[in-house]
Amino acid sequence: MAAEATARTYTIAGPEPELWYRDLISCLQATFGSQLAREGADPLAVLGAGWQFLHLPGDVRPEEFYYPCLDGELGKALAPHHDLRARWWQPADEDDVWREVREHLAEDRLVIAAVDNFHLPFRPAYGDVHAAHLVVIYGLDETRGVVHVSDAMPPAFRGAVPIEEFLRSWGSANPTDVQDAFFSDSKIGRRCLDVRLGTRPAPLTPELLGGYLRTNTEGFTAETSARTGLAGYDAFVAELIQRCQAGDAGALRELYPFGWAMQAQASLHGELLRRCGHDWDDPVLAATGRAVESVAHAWTGLRFTGAHGHGDPRAAAPDIAHHATLLRAAYVRAVDAVIAAAARL
Repeated sequence: MAAEATARTYTIAGPEPELWYRDLISCLQATFGSQLAREGADPLAVLGAGWQFLHLPGDVRPEEFYYPCLDGELGKALAPHHDLRARWWQPADEDDVWREVREHLAEDRLVIAAVDNFHLPFRPAYGDVHAAHLVVIYGLDETRGVVHVSDAMPPAFRGAVPIEEFLRSWGSANPTDVQDAFFSDSKIGRRCLDVRLGTRPAPLTPELLGGYLRTNTEGFTAETSARTGLAGYDAFVAELIQRCQAGDAGALRELYPFGWAMQAQASLHGELLRRCGHDWDDPVLAATGRAVESVAHAWTGLRFTGAHGHGDPRAAAPDIAHHATLLRAAYVRAVDAVIAAAARL
């Protein structure tokens, strides 16, 4: 079916977007998951196939949807084993900011839009806290003056938002907000993501998954000049502790969004392995999934210690070091388990 469109009303065809959500993911994975589900792909199989550690010094931005990616290839960073492409864009004409949105919807394509929670009536932060966030646009009714928005992040919402309020959110300066040191102070600028899945993913088999796992673990053990794998993690932690000891609160403000990216990826990869272990009657693979999920949960201790300690980074440094040590041990156990699982597949 084609998208439904009248002179001033544009709506995607078929059902409303799926509210795809997992407890440890951010709005980035949730919105990509909605797009993948709409294209007939299994979001977990695509977003959960890859697993890495990558830190790019100086790159971290105060946005819930921050994700480290080399050469700006966000789709490849989120799904390195699949043909997923993602491109940021902004309206070309300030006198008609809806033109590209209309075109996407007319082509039966969702639009992922950056917004400021402060201006969205359905977000708990409405009128209270500025924070950069992502939502899905699936309809536009300029006659009634509403935008149809889907947001899987709790409390979850799917419905109409007045155009005036959405425009304020979509074009917000997202100023510095003392109530949110991690996702404010980042101009929204009416940014949007065009996400497209190229080649339809092949059904996941033990052989295919084994290849993914071998590639993933090579990334953890190979020596490179970039901050990747276990060596990259060690360099990241050494710098983090050094900056804390020097009283640099920026180190802990960056830790929260960066850590969420790594946490979400580990969570999805672990869940995928657990699910495959169950479906293929392979308890060892399922246990490997739980080992990877333990990495995701260990990130919680480090991220939240940083969140509570950013007002006094020197005092927080010993606890940061403690949680970083626990997290590294979880990484080592999980990488060893995945290497062993890959050898069996």
